[in-house]
Amino acid sequence: MAKKAPPKKTADKKAETDTDKKPGEQDGGVDAAPAGGETPPQAGAPDEQALIVNAQYIKDLSFEVPGAPTIFGLLNEEAPDISVNVNVSANPLQEKTFEVILSIQAQCKIKEKVGFILELEYAGVFTLNLPDEHIQPVLLIECARLLFPFARNILADVSRDGGFPPLMLGPIDFAAMFQNQIQEMEKTNAAGGETTRGAPGEATGGMTGGEAGSEAEPESEKS
Repeated sequence: MAKKAPPKKTADKKAETDTDKKPGEQDGGVDAAPAGGETPPQAGAPDEQALIVNAQYIKDLSFEVPGAPTIFGLLNEEAPDISVNVNVSANPLQEKTFEVILSIQAQCKIKEKVGFILELEYAGVFTLNLPDEHIQPVLLIECARLLFPFARNILADVSRDGGFPPLMLGPIDFAAMFQNQIQEMEKTNAAGGETTRGAPGEATGGMTGGEAGSEAEPESEKS
């Protein structure tokens, strides 16, 4: 009686081996290209940052109390009247690197007498990897926004240390300041006047974002 040959298990074993593999795996490793044919990003190639803050510093600071010490006696009689002016300017240092200066002038008056005069220039050095048409608005709007909280803290500390309630500035709309300056430039050009300020996107010898004036009241120091 003839013996039956045992069934071959080669195909079953191969199929079992194939099903155990994870998607995308081949012998010896993983596929170089993921599904969909996309090329994976190369390791060690960092993305270029659009805006880099290189440094921040006080460029100029002045605080004067010409009516001291008698002016302090008037603080209990009448609330001080404080006016604030803000200006933003930018100067090119080298290719794609600029200095942005946030200038703030504050004057306090009590009963028509000068309480204090506070002037601050807070600056920063920024590197921009952006198209030329975006450079000026980023410098005069976004960079100014980055500098403002630090300048605001300096104003509060200096006015408090000078014997007055701390001067706390509210938010400033730097975009509106920039738009107002552009409108003024357009009016000047339409009237046939000349301007030395750079048009949007130009890195000239100096750029400005215009001025903003406001009335501010010092806040009482919180315990």
